[in-house]
Amino acid sequence: MKKIKKALAFVVPLALASGAFAQADFPNRPIRIVVPFAAGGATDVIARVVGQKLGTQLGQPVVVENKAGANGNIGAVMVARSAPDGYTILMATSAHAINATLYRKLDYSLLRDFTPLSNLASVPLVMVVNPNVPARTVPEFVAYAKSQGDKLNFGSGGNGTAAHLAGEQFNTLTGTKMQHVAYKGGALAQTDLMGGQIQAMFANLPEVLSQVQAEKLRPLAVTGTSRRASMPNVPTFAETGFAQLDARSWFGLFAPSGTPAPIVAKLSAALVQAVADSAVQARLKELGADPIGDSHDAFQKFVAQDVPRWGALVEKSGATVD
Repeated sequence: MKKIKKALAFVVPLALASGAFAQADFPNRPIRIVVPFAAGGATDVIARVVGQKLGTQLGQPVVVENKAGANGNIGAVMVARSAPDGYTILMATSAHAINATLYRKLDYSLLRDFTPLSNLASVPLVMVVNPNVPARTVPEFVAYAKSQGDKLNFGSGGNGTAAHLAGEQFNTLTGTKMQHVAYKGGALAQTDLMGGQIQAMFANLPEVLSQVQAEKLRPLAVTGTSRRASMPNVPTFAETGFAQLDARSWFGLFAPSGTPAPIVAKLSAALVQAVADSAVQARLKELGADPIGDSHDAFQKFVAQDVPRWGALVEKSGATVD
């Protein structure tokens, strides 16, 4: 027994010292950002812009891996079950806050299974239509949609995304009956919108800005309290008489729950610095996003409030995953 106690007295401090050294040495290999949506969408683009600068900040490569499916849930589960060592992190969005109440059963909890690192940016939603749609304003579109009954379709990057809920809310507020078509990412929905397979979309601004500027898509209104500098002639929904339509998408990074506090602090601080970089700020704004780059504590409080906020909208809109 004495020998065992002596062995433990030697091994335990050594193990603790080894863990502390590993945390102090973090990172000593590449970091992986899992984007749970298809490449080309706003989530993917923002992750790559910030991830590149994060790698510079930490002195290690940051690799972005797309793991699309089930409205972001497949990638989220993968990260939740990964080692809590800071080397695999999740690029989550407001869709994950929505999923918490949209799905009756999930294999993870955003609040319990993840540690928020930093909210990188938020973007407004813009309602865009195929140029063949005979409407140039929201009231004109409402009249046209009502004349078509339930024949019009609107797309989104997946069931339960902010774009999906915005479309359902639009139906509720206007009395229209558009049918929702879910895709595995905003970029795929945009392709079908331009092709005429769907007629409308409530898109994250960065996903469709270039197509709007090229006049391949027609914008009708944007969420938020003010017009966007990139689209000065596009009114806000408030200006069109629908102030209730104010949904925005956010994009933030999370580590698996149980990640050591020193690693969380280091990642969070590096992300704050990365988003504050002038080149990153310029690129995010160019994409139509509003940079945030807040701390672990601030983001944690935000997420705790955002999940029930979206839950109320899910219930009110009647949105489902069916």
